[in-house]
Amino acid sequence: EHKQDGSPKRMDFNIYATKKSAAQSMLDVALLMANSSQLKTILYVGPQYRFYIPLIVLLALSITLQVVVGLLLVFIAKYNLNDERKHPKLELMNNSATIFIFFTVLINIFITALGFQGSTVRLGCQ
Repeated sequence: EHKQDGSPKRMDFNIYATKKSAAQSMLDVALLMANSSQLKTILYVGPQYRFYIPLIVLLALSITLQVVVGLLLVFIAKYNLNDERKHPKLELMNNSATIFIFFTVLINIFITALGFQGSTVRLGCQ
């Protein structure tokens, strides 16, 4: 976009960060819902499931990390990104969120590997 005098508009980093945080938050909510559903299923199946304890621990860790990332994203979106004095703090929070997201993905790979098919759930509940 351009201003009325024809010069390009300066990018407002606050709008960009808000949109980015909103998109990341939506993905975070989707994963949180999936993990909650998995936790409900494993609790329903009960301790007789072979990987009961590891799955409970991994799901709890994943949900905790997702909540932390969600809070970080809220704080990042709250700050004025055009204020250069805030940049070091924002960079730290953004890097922390990225690291937590990486570990969340890694944990969810293990959750999927230890997970169960529908037939296992039905057999375990008979």
